[in-house]
Amino acid sequence: MSQNGKTQDPKWKSGALTEGPSRAGARAMFRSVGFTPEDLHKPIIGIANTWTEIGPCNFHLRTIAEAVKQGVRDAGGTPMEFNTVTISDGITMGTEGMKASLISREVIADSIELVSRGNLFDGLICIAGCDKNMPGTVMALARLNIPGLMLYGGSIAPGHLDGKVITIQDVYEAIGAHSAGKLSDAGLEAVEANACPGVGACGGQFTANTMAMACEFLGISPIGLSGVPAFVPEKHAAARKAGAMVMELARRDLRPSQIITRESLENAITAVAASGGSTNAVLHLIAIANEVGVKLTVDDFDRISRNTPLLCDLKPGGKYVAPDYHNAGGSRLLAARLIEAALLHKGSIHVTGRTIAEEAADAVEAPDQDVIHPVSSPIKPTGGLVILKGNLAPEGCVIKVAGHNRLEHRGPARVFDCEEDAFRAVDTESIKPNEVLVIRYEGPKGGPGMREMLQITAALVAIPELSETVALLTDGRFSGATRGLMVGHVAPEAAVGGPIAAIQEGDIIHFDIPNRKLDVEISEKELQSRLQNWRAPEPKFKRGVFRKYADTVSSASRGAVTN
Repeated sequence: MSQNGKTQDPKWKSGALTEGPSRAGARAMFRSVGFTPEDLHKPIIGIANTWTEIGPCNFHLRTIAEAVKQGVRDAGGTPMEFNTVTISDGITMGTEGMKASLISREVIADSIELVSRGNLFDGLICIAGCDKNMPGTVMALARLNIPGLMLYGGSIAPGHLDGKVITIQDVYEAIGAHSAGKLSDAGLEAVEANACPGVGACGGQFTANTMAMACEFLGISPIGLSGVPAFVPEKHAAARKAGAMVMELARRDLRPSQIITRESLENAITAVAASGGSTNAVLHLIAIANEVGVKLTVDDFDRISRNTPLLCDLKPGGKYVAPDYHNAGGSRLLAARLIEAALLHKGSIHVTGRTIAEEAADAVEAPDQDVIHPVSSPIKPTGGLVILKGNLAPEGCVIKVAGHNRLEHRGPARVFDCEEDAFRAVDTESIKPNEVLVIRYEGPKGGPGMREMLQITAALVAIPELSETVALLTDGRFSGATRGLMVGHVAPEAAVGGPIAAIQEGDIIHFDIPNRKLDVEISEKELQSRLQNWRAPEPKFKRGVFRKYADTVSSASRGAVTN
């Protein structure tokens, strides 16, 4: 309902653009592209589409948008579609192009805000399908605070090879195995050819599916509709329902500020912890919280994860993929499990107009499924995310523990000032067991853009003598497909003189996960002496969007936001 408990005229905003004699000029231009006078007298709903030909995650979103628009029309509104940008993390991985990925989140939010404010939309549906465009669209919805929702384009189908389910994660691990001489050219080609059988976002509980699930628990994505996989016929019916839903949101004046709250943000964190989700969720949920004025910190993630059991057996650490999660019962079933354990705020409101408890009550569990475990038999007693602090990360850093069992590591540092140098060392077999790879100057400012490091983490995991014996830390990021003892988001970053900038070859690094510590074993006096002698490197980009981003972006510990 609206703030005063009544329904409102759903054309509450666009009337200033389309109604009355003075708006004849605007109507003339709309009519020139096919809108009728009757269309223009209806509520106008913006359809923000992240469609692109570049990669499978967003390739099918044109057809999803057509179904959404039909749903808007059926419910009495007029849809107006526009595009924003997107970057494929999987395609750009391991190249300078990956620097654009996190930066695109801000550009997406800004561009949707501009088009929506410029056109006075009465409501907004954002159609997203990849790692950064989902949080970017939700940031825009929160910032605009007009009735609206985010609809996920859905997961890709799993690939199959030699009787096994494979995903893009297996391709990157195959690259590492090939580089180490453990996989032939033909073997690599077979993995490459079979990992991605069609449209949709990467299939494991990587960043795309993590954020899709998180947004269902956040309430800004329709639970039961958003998670429908990309490749099933039911996706278009779900999209039509989402289109009709935004008209109801406009009539009821139910806005993102009423949905995205401290409680719903904590619900989203709980879902990420229970599912073994991506470390990128830390950045993105903090950034979304920033848009609604909620102070969310890295410590909130550690607090919630400590108290949340790991319930979902999903890749990269587990066996199953996102379509299996959906078929098992999906987010309604996981919500029911977490409510049973008294781990969710039950009264949080969803774009469906119902509370999360009401949505969970409609959960249907598939017979004999073992994707979503009961609370009585969790995969692990605590969640998948851990925040470490110490003299190397005073503001914190993040590690995903869902995919490995090592809780402590101590070893000598191998220091690299960019991802390419570190990968070259792995590729030439110069990394030895027990060593700690330190990759710095890859943070939000230093990269700029805080690249993901799946190419190198996958290469390490693919080499048996290294996968369980080395560790890695970086002020950059990791893909949701990363597994192993890998610590990211080290803050403050090297480019602003954080302690990671002072590490030298051979320094002993200590990871102590039970005690939430990450330290370099040198004296405080020595550490400060090194930092006093440190000099900031020259910016890597002198102009353009990368320079603008580097000049304005905050620490990873504050979501790497630019305001």
